Amino acid sequence: MVDDQGEPVSRGESGLLVVTEPWPGMLRGIWGDPERYRETYWDRFGDRYFAGDGARLDEDGDIWLLGRVDDVMNVSGHRLSTAEIESSLVAHPYVAEAAVVGASDEATGQAVVAFVILRSAEAIALGDEDPNEVLRKHVSDQIGAIAKPRRVFVVHELPKTRSGKIMRRLLRDVAEAGRSATPPRWRTHR
Repeated sequence: MVDDQGEPVSRGESGLLVVTEPWPGMLRGIWGDPERYRETYWDRFGDRYFAGDGARLDEDGDIWLLGRVDDVMNVSGHRLSTAEIESSLVAHPYVAEAAVVGASDEATGQAVVAFVILRSAEAIALGDEDPNEVLRKHVSDQIGAIAKPRRVFVVHELPKTRSGKIMRRLLRDVAEAGRSATPPRWRTHR
């Protein structure tokens, strides 16, 4: 586990996963583009293979995979995994499904923006509570204030491809539109 400069991270910190020795099933190249393979996986940290994944080294020395680096946001210099924030949101009893993206922010570089589908019975139980505030506080309590979403959009569905992957590009477009944006009704493929 290393930081962006290739220096080892301390316990309790997040960083980038690198591998120092090859393993038997390791990819040896990209068909028709060996230069891209070298540049993508080997050039960044010298003789270490960059897996493209973010990870956290916990206090016990265990490594927790945080997901692809392209699914990692940089908020005020802190690397935050979208998967970690999504897991926190889904752990709340009101939330059935969640997606998180980063949006430009002048003060922090990127801000966390969440999109959630509420469970119907639990949504009724919210009563007068603002789900935006309830869920922002929940993420802050679970992960820390740095991960608290700037905004939580409550939606009826998330835009998905035919294979069921969330179309984050569309979510980013809404997140970049600003705080007053209203997400469109997406057509999802089932």
